[in-house]
Amino acid sequence: MWFFRSSTIVHGEDALQHLAELSGRRALIITDPNVRKVGLLDPALELLTQANMQTAIHDDVEPEPSLATIQHGAQIMQQFAPDWIVAIGGGSAMDAAKAMWVCYENPEIDLEALSPLEPIALRRKARLVAIPTTAGTGSEATWAFVITLPGDPPRKLGSGHPLAMPDLAIVDPRMTRTAPPRVTADSGMDALTQAIEGYLSTWANDYTDGLCLVATRLALDYLARAYHNPGDTAAQEKMANCAAIGGLGYINSMVGLAHSMGHALGAIFHLPHGRAVGLCLPYVIAFYASAARPTEVKTRFVELARFCGLRSGDEREAAQALIERIRALAGEIGQPLTIAEAGIAPADFERRLDALVDNAMNDTVIFASPRQPSADELRALFACAFHGRPVEF
Repeated sequence: MWFFRSSTIVHGEDALQHLAELSGRRALIITDPNVRKVGLLDPALELLTQANMQTAIHDDVEPEPSLATIQHGAQIMQQFAPDWIVAIGGGSAMDAAKAMWVCYENPEIDLEALSPLEPIALRRKARLVAIPTTAGTGSEATWAFVITLPGDPPRKLGSGHPLAMPDLAIVDPRMTRTAPPRVTADSGMDALTQAIEGYLSTWANDYTDGLCLVATRLALDYLARAYHNPGDTAAQEKMANCAAIGGLGYINSMVGLAHSMGHALGAIFHLPHGRAVGLCLPYVIAFYASAARPTEVKTRFVELARFCGLRSGDEREAAQALIERIRALAGEIGQPLTIAEAGIAPADFERRLDALVDNAMNDTVIFASPRQPSADELRALFACAFHGRPVEF
């Protein structure tokens, strides 16, 4: 027995206006300083005032939010006692809001021990609205969140709970138009990666396949346009939809090895999430499709490539065509193709390689990968991604 879970999604131009239709008393906005600085909170505050709500703003969320940030935000919630939590920002702000919400309604909970299979209390105190300002993580349409745990090295915790799905996702392309080009590129590669991994996942199913396929094609067709011309309203809307559709797809199927590797890279070397998973993706695809893969490993590159208009004669040809298309797109939007190109020095990479392998092997999403790597294979895969070597194992 399986479940398909979804937020109510309000999308398109002027979708933000729906905030004025909410019924409640107190709304706490969770965001980051940059979103506040560029004025994206102003229309939301005005609409919440029209809804006769008292509002407050907590804008202390950093990229890749820490456990301490989550705990502090939950304390702010306890003090303000909102009945609506309004997350406005990129994936970090929306992830942080979900984690804070869980802690707000379950004060004794240990986020590191949170299990999606065990019951928690939510919606007894508040409901959640997620409003993305980047076209990337799709966090507005998922119940997952990623936070950074302290340590040497630090590591990312991918966690969540099905009840933590936002009640309402407002996907208004006007909210993404102020994103800097580099943020558009990073977040767009995240949207592409999660869509592809959602389709390849061992948990993929009839309900998620169409979502992941459409999100993949939208990213390949529109990301470069959105990056090069922020005023291209059609491309901005397509990418906003891409992120939400892909999020809705992968959260009901799961991502895989590119995210496990990217989580490790992001936590240890502080690379933006989308940049990290995007540069790992071609190497992971090559690993899945390698002639050396075990015979029981099944992939679906032919269907994926065909849907995207790429060569698709057999699995290996289709995988190679997909790799070439992803690398061409990454090059067009200035994304690194190797870990070295991302600015990591060889000595630092070698010094942290054991930790990268350990973190990736223990990442929560690796289990859904169609081909499970050994520690030695994962070490070799990181080395290929660092140097840009072909994957032949």
